[in-house]
Amino acid sequence: MAVNKVILVGNVGKDPEIRHLDSGVAVASFPLATSESYTAKNGDKVSTTEWHNIVAWRGLAEVTERYVNKGRQLYIEGKIKTRSWDDKDGNKRYTTEIVADVLQLLGSRTDNQQGDSQKSSSYNTPQSEPSGFQSAGEPDIAEPADDDDLPF
Repeated sequence: MAVNKVILVGNVGKDPEIRHLDSGVAVASFPLATSESYTAKNGDKVSTTEWHNIVAWRGLAEVTERYVNKGRQLYIEGKIKTRSWDDKDGNKRYTTEIVADVLQLLGSRTDNQQGDSQKSSSYNTPQSEPSGFQSAGEPDIAEPADDDDLPF
């Protein structure tokens, strides 16, 4: 059995780029920064940042377009995908992306100039992106739960 699952919590590096394919399918892409800190043997505090290319399809792309902006803290679940293409000079190019299956908005809305609620919202899709950028139907989107609906 093989598993390809990624869980990230980080901050959006720039406003998402939203595209709509000829078939009408929405695609969002944006960089997400994750950081780690540790204390080196000499006592210095060291912090490293890793950048991840996030891709969201269909309903998640639409959610991204509406609610995600630079600086927003997100929880992302997805899978690693590497794709290749030939550039204009005929050189083979590669990129590695995280294809999001779950996107959860973290932090308060005031952190993102959207009000004063402390709710976090989670959206997911059971479908992966279509191969060759073809539409495979609309995903189910889980609407964010109201605080009154939470069991605790």
